Amino acid sequence: MAPSRIPRDTMSQEDIDRRKIVGITEERVTNTTDTEFPYHHVGEDHAWDLEEFRQASSALKAQIHHNRHSDLTFSLISVPAPIANAFRRIMIAELPTIAIERVFMQNNTSVVQDEVLAHRIGLIPLAGPSNILKRMRWPQANHAGPDSKFNDNDTLVFKLEVQCTRNKEAAKNEEVPRKMYNKAHIYAKDIEWTPKGRQEEWANGQTMSPTNPDILIAKLRPGQVIELEAHAIKGNGADHAKWSPVATATYRLLPTIEILEPIVGADAKKFARCFPKGVIELEDVTEEEAGKEGSGYEGHAGEKKAVVKDTFKDTVSRECLRHDEFTGKVRLGRRRDHFIFSVESTGQYESTELFLESVKLLKQKCKDLKKDLGSIIT
Repeated sequence: MAPSRIPRDTMSQEDIDRRKIVGITEERVTNTTDTEFPYHHVGEDHAWDLEEFRQASSALKAQIHHNRHSDLTFSLISVPAPIANAFRRIMIAELPTIAIERVFMQNNTSVVQDEVLAHRIGLIPLAGPSNILKRMRWPQANHAGPDSKFNDNDTLVFKLEVQCTRNKEAAKNEEVPRKMYNKAHIYAKDIEWTPKGRQEEWANGQTMSPTNPDILIAKLRPGQVIELEAHAIKGNGADHAKWSPVATATYRLLPTIEILEPIVGADAKKFARCFPKGVIELEDVTEEEAGKEGSGYEGHAGEKKAVVKDTFKDTVSRECLRHDEFTGKVRLGRRRDHFIFSVESTGQYESTELFLESVKLLKQKCKDLKKDLGSIIT
């Protein structure tokens, strides 16, 4: 006989909330294991219900904390870890970008070997008009040499042509190479894009260029020359990290701090110093709190008490757990369904675009899976 299942609506809200917290103790982390299917627990009735689905959907939200062109910090709330991790992995490895794939050396008399120079150039991130990326197609397998077939919708051509010469205007006792010679240091800004076909029209007055113009490529001395042609094509981070559109794409769980017993006076100040600035705030104990029996603040009117202000800033250092005076007075944890993402773009996408594009790609994957399953069933 199958065991009876417990209806979820019989559980208290406290029990439900406890499941969402990963416990942090002095020496270990508790409640870390998740269920095989998120939000499903053995022995409970988890039959699909439309009303519960609507409630869960209404709890899902995204909150932006910091947004600039190249970096973004936002919270994704009420999602299971597999979904949050899927967005992270898509941003790292599956969004297409453009990077230099082939370098054709025409002349290189610098001390940097051809293969090392080509590798350095290939790792330089590129940035430019988004319209170029959208129009670029996936390359064909015939990029074998300078005379190989390529066209304006699958290849961008860059050139680097520099020669180091002596600076005739430099002082006789000058010892700084960049003042003694012209083009002593070769930077990413020296790489020039050569539009082909309709690419100049697609760029609409903008240009493709390295994201950071001050990346050092090589150092030259008088008489040394570098002449090369580089072909950039479309790819993704799953093939090579140079195609990854992000420098970093990470997440952390929102810290939780629960003060179980009042912490007042000198202990409150010490408790605040155990956390980064802004996490714990000191407030005055009111007359009402001091006069309330069993509050723990009796006789402490006007003294400072510790209150939790902003756990977002906490790094979960566990410093407060090292001190005996706080034993049993505080409980640390992390919310397992609140993910704080930090995303830094390499330049081809704006930071906000990265997450939105990852959502679109995951939706398309779901549609493709649904279509394939439908074909199997029929």
